[in-house]
Amino acid sequence: MRALCGAIISAGALIGLGLTALGYGLRYQSFGPGVTNTATHELYGIPSLVLILVVLLLGLLIGIGVVFVGLAFHHERRHRERLRELREHEAKGLATPHVG
Repeated sequence: MRALCGAIISAGALIGLGLTALGYGLRYQSFGPGVTNTATHELYGIPSLVLILVVLLLGLLIGIGVVFVGLAFHHERRHRERLRELREHEAKGLATPHVG
């Protein structure tokens, strides 16, 4: 469930980043070379667009982190369940269950 939640967060952040890219494109489509700083070659940005971009990038990183941590916990839990199942079968004196 953690991995699914992280994937949903990442998908939302990626959709937001795409919309932000459209916003930057629409905002600066009519500007010429004067929109960049000649000393540093940086694009002058509106602070609100820059803030949105930074928040969405952080959301994307957090979402991807949640996905990987969620998958790691899922696999660890399945591994522990499998070990418990093997111990129960050994305690009953049964044959080792089939590994599929």
